[in-house]
Amino acid sequence: MSQRSLEGSGLRIYAILYLLFLYAPIALLPIFAFNSGTIIAFPLQGFTTDWFSQMWANATLRRALTNSLIIAVSSSVLATCLGIFAARASTRFNFPGKGGMMGFIMLPMVLPEIIVAMSLLVVLLGSGLKLSILTVIVGHTLICMPYGIAILSTAFSSLDKSLEEAAYDLGETKWSAFRLVTLPLVMPGIISSLLISFTISLDEFIIAFFLAGSEPTLPTYIFSQLRFPKQIPMIMALGTVLVALSIVLLAVGEYFRRRGLARIGGKDSGGFL
Repeated sequence: MSQRSLEGSGLRIYAILYLLFLYAPIALLPIFAFNSGTIIAFPLQGFTTDWFSQMWANATLRRALTNSLIIAVSSSVLATCLGIFAARASTRFNFPGKGGMMGFIMLPMVLPEIIVAMSLLVVLLGSGLKLSILTVIVGHTLICMPYGIAILSTAFSSLDKSLEEAAYDLGETKWSAFRLVTLPLVMPGIISSLLISFTISLDEFIIAFFLAGSEPTLPTYIFSQLRFPKQIPMIMALGTVLVALSIVLLAVGEYFRRRGLARIGGKDSGGFL
C-alpha cells in the first residue's frame, strides 16, 4: 500500500473518531429521554414519554424557554441590523480610523465572556438600571454582533459594485438601490447572521447568569436543575427537543441559502448541510 493511501486511511479513521466523539453524546440524548429509569446509565429500564409530559407541564421551564426565545430573537435581529451597517461601511468606504474602529467592534469575539459580563454588570448597576431580560438582550447583542459582522462582511465583499452603479444609472436612489438590489443579493449572509446570532444567544450562559437578575433563561434553568438527579431525564427530553429544532432551523437556513444562490446564479461550494 502506498504512502498516500496510508495517509488517506489514517485521515479517514481520524475523521470518523472525531465525529463519534463530537456527536455520540448528542445521540444519547433521545435514548435516555425515552428511558423510564431516572438513572442515566445502561441497561435501559423501558420506554416512556413521561419526561416530555413533565417538561411541557413545568411552568418555570416554559417561562425560561419564553425568555430565552425573546432574548435570542431580539438579539439576533439587533446584532444583524447593526452588523449590516458596520459591514456595509467597512467594505464600501474608507475613512480615518476604520481599522481601529472595526477592531474595537470585533473585540467581544476574543474577550473572555466573564470579563464582558462583569463589565456590563458594573456599568448597568452603576447606571441604575434594573437587571432584566432587556439587559440580557443588550449583552447578547454585544456578543453576537462581531459574528454577524464577520459573516456579512464576506457577503458585502463578494458583491459586484457595478450592480449598484447600474441601479443608480437607471434612476434609483441610494436607498432604493440598497433595498432592491443590495439586500436581496446579500440575503444569504443576512440569514446566516440571524441563525448564528440566534444560536449563540440561545445557548449563552455566562452573560445571562450575570445580567438576568431574577428572570430565568433556558441555560440558567438547566444549570440550576443539574443538582437534582430526578430532574436529569426531563433535561434529556428538553435537549432532544432542542436538537430536533436545531435540525429544522438548519434545514430552513440551507433552503434559503440555496434559494439565494439560485437567484444570483452563484456556484454552490457547500453550505450548512
